[in-house]
Amino acid sequence: MPRVAFFSPLPPSKSGIADYSQTLIEHLAGKLPVEAFAGGGAPFDPKRFDLALYHIGNNPWHAFVYREALRNPGVAVMHESNLHHLIADLTIGRNDWDGYMAEVEYNGDAEDIAFAKRVRALEVGPDYEGLPMTRRLLECSKAVVVHSQFMVDEMRAQGFRGPIARIPHGAWIPDADRFGFRHRLGLEQATPLIGIFGFLKPYKRIAESLRAFRRLVRLDPAAKMILVGEPHPELRIRELIDSLGLEGHARVLGFTPIEDFIGYLAACDIVLNLRYPTVGESSGSLLRALGLGKAAMVSDVGSFAEFPDDVCLKVPVGPGEEDQIFEFLNLLVSRPEVRRAIGENARRYVERECNWDLVATRYAEFLTALHEGRTWPEPRLERAPAVDASSPELEQAGVAELPKPASPAEPAPAVAPEYISGWAENPDSRAYIETHKTRLVRTLEITPSGTAEDRALEMGAYLQITPALKTKLGYGEVRGCYYGESGRVDRRRAVSTEGEIFECEIDHFNAEKDVFPYPDGHFSTVLCCELIEHLLEDPMHLMSEINRILKAGGHLVLTTPNVISNRAISAIVQGYHPGFFHAYVRPRQPGEEVEARHNREYSPREVQRLLENSGFAVTLLETGEFRDEPHPEHGWVYHLLDRYALSTDLRGDGIYVVGEKTEAVRDRYPGWLYT
Repeated sequence: MPRVAFFSPLPPSKSGIADYSQTLIEHLAGKLPVEAFAGGGAPFDPKRFDLALYHIGNNPWHAFVYREALRNPGVAVMHESNLHHLIADLTIGRNDWDGYMAEVEYNGDAEDIAFAKRVRALEVGPDYEGLPMTRRLLECSKAVVVHSQFMVDEMRAQGFRGPIARIPHGAWIPDADRFGFRHRLGLEQATPLIGIFGFLKPYKRIAESLRAFRRLVRLDPAAKMILVGEPHPELRIRELIDSLGLEGHARVLGFTPIEDFIGYLAACDIVLNLRYPTVGESSGSLLRALGLGKAAMVSDVGSFAEFPDDVCLKVPVGPGEEDQIFEFLNLLVSRPEVRRAIGENARRYVERECNWDLVATRYAEFLTALHEGRTWPEPRLERAPAVDASSPELEQAGVAELPKPASPAEPAPAVAPEYISGWAENPDSRAYIETHKTRLVRTLEITPSGTAEDRALEMGAYLQITPALKTKLGYGEVRGCYYGESGRVDRRRAVSTEGEIFECEIDHFNAEKDVFPYPDGHFSTVLCCELIEHLLEDPMHLMSEINRILKAGGHLVLTTPNVISNRAISAIVQGYHPGFFHAYVRPRQPGEEVEARHNREYSPREVQRLLENSGFAVTLLETGEFRDEPHPEHGWVYHLLDRYALSTDLRGDGIYVVGEKTEAVRDRYPGWLYT
């Protein structure tokens, strides 16, 4: 395992790469020994490290990174393909014209040198776009990391011949108060709001966007626009707004703290992230917008062209650019169902392809391969996989769709409801199965199949679906467990109505306190169904032990009631408790032990975070029926959510999730769950 020195500006530096690096360090630290150097004068001893990782951006914040990368060559993370601004700051910015001319001679040809002489004579400005100034860094670097295929091709075109890893830019999946920030802006919930975010430079096509927005306002006078970021001195943006007659429709909010920045992103319906020319840069603002499920527009150039067609709308650069921006704005404002479909695809895409754990894992794999001298395969992107190949909203809107990727886990064969009913031991058991039959069948459908060498554990086993794990799903060994005195083991035997016999051992222990009585990596699959909502003190103890007893790549199948279902929303809006089983349980007889009530019910996103904190990659997350009861009376909730542009997804009564073990527990006491 290589020891890594990590060079990058970190917050509070006003650099998007600083935020990127801070988040990457947090996720990489659990996979490799990492020490950060942020330019604060901390001594660096190369002998203490196996590799140095240099995050290079084209601005003065990265001067110390660039200098160290030349002194002690390592792995250059090229966030863009042009360093001319950085080199100019290191030379011209320090009145070192000889140094600037030397760099031009090293990087360019006779024509570039002639142009640089005019720059030195103050006749013209530097050729920032034409001469990338990367040769010296690339020649001394051992390897390069980039975020896109565009950048892979650029690095090869600029002469780099060493190993290159293409690792997606990590995406934040932030939480924000959409309605609170719309209220702060004085907007009604139905008011269309378009946003432009980040440093407000001319190359972000702001003039073209404002002219297209003016045409939208003529069709929908309620439409508004916010521009959030520090204005660039070369773009007199407020004067431009006034000249277009948009002073009542567009507001420049300027530079804002990151919490407000994210809040204003959440408030928007549409985000514009256009730019031309491009030097291969990625956009943290765009990825935050996609993580928030926003419908976004990007320029069809560089790395942005590589996004799937159903994740964001792509605007070709050229004479028809303004027309295309207007047409897309009109589509997204007039067709909110299209806007929501693109936004949902965006969120799912970054959760799947750009989550920080995946990004950190790929960094760790690449750095380990370099350290061990293993060959790294050359990246090649044929086409970006689509997220949703079955969206009628996108199909009707003419948004291109591509095939879905295969599911990572092999689905289990269908189990007939009658098979489950055949294992009822008494009338109470039969009534329970009939009420929960849909949930029990769906649980078996999402459970991966096993082999004779695989072991499965069902927690809280009642022997209702336990036999199917062996006879239908193929596991060689099946065990159950239940709450009770640690060390007790019962041998249970059940006979179905068809005469099938099933036997297994049921281990007893306290899932919140006891060490589970199984070796590390013992099981291929663990089912934890309708259990976590009963836990009183320490759910992460249970999750930690499940992680321990699962083998690498093993699966956790978890089901639990959904506290944000349509039923729950209906209850709370009308003044009732939203929980499924919040009431205390009354014993039937004096002194009788009763079932544990629900102590905490979860939302789907909380369950996802629970698994991710516990070292699992979520491969399936959905909601559905919990009890087999129709709910026509909750139809109005859907219309309420739709009216306020809130997600109608994941609103079923029960949560179904499958996670694959990818690492050890990441956070034993996550802040969102523990005080």
